[in-house]
Amino acid sequence: MEIEVDGKIIQLSEAGWLEDLSEWTEEIAKKIASDVEQCELTEESWDIINLSREMFYENNQVAEPRKFMKAMKAKFGKERSSNKYIFSLFPKGGLIKSANKIAGLPRPKGCS
Repeated sequence: MEIEVDGKIIQLSEAGWLEDLSEWTEEIAKKIASDVEQCELTEESWDIINLSREMFYENNQVAEPRKFMKAMKAKFGKERSSNKYIFSLFPKGGLIKSANKIAGLPRPKGCS
């Protein structure tokens, strides 16, 4: 699968994961969100995307959901740290399948 962003062809896996993580940009994130995940990014969506990228680069791995929710709660409060809240922003796949994909992170093990 591929997408075109700013005249450049970007390679994605069959499921829409970025093949070359170093190519990630906010424009690519917007394109994956609209074309692959069928969601619109809001300021709150970007909070999740940015935190997931931050945690990935701090720990060199995609954050597991419980750890991520704990970080969300510490940074944004209880009302913005539930799985239900994240699915409201990324309805097709929540944190693991949608937000991480849009954030240009590697596909977690066991994730289709």
